[in-house]
Amino acid sequence: MVTFQFIPYFELQGLESNKKINKLLKLVKEDKILLLEGKLHPEEEAELIRKTMNEISRSFKGVEISSLDYKKEENLIEKLKSTFVNMLIGDRTGISIIGPANVIKEIKRNPNKIELFTKEVRRKR
Repeated sequence: MVTFQFIPYFELQGLESNKKINKLLKLVKEDKILLLEGKLHPEEEAELIRKTMNEISRSFKGVEISSLDYKKEENLIEKLKSTFVNMLIGDRTGISIIGPANVIKEIKRNPNKIELFTKEVRRKR
């Protein structure tokens, strides 16, 4: 069975990068595919991958990650408004998918959608 867990922006907003990465990694190790509102900063994404590489084992094969940005074209007034709002409440644009490599077969991304293909996971009985 595949489990998806939505993580709203506010759940990660106040966390330090290290705590945010640890929380995400802990959930992925539980074989959950995470849907994040917003995106990780590039430095956080790199740190997540680095930390994952250090924790790869027989039971944990790593992570797959992909982000999609859905910014619309804006005129000058709309850009100023959205910049001001992002300063106040944080940049929530985009979505990220993070999941265990033993569950996710492939993630295809184009400007308008993300396609997620999972592997058939066989549990030992």
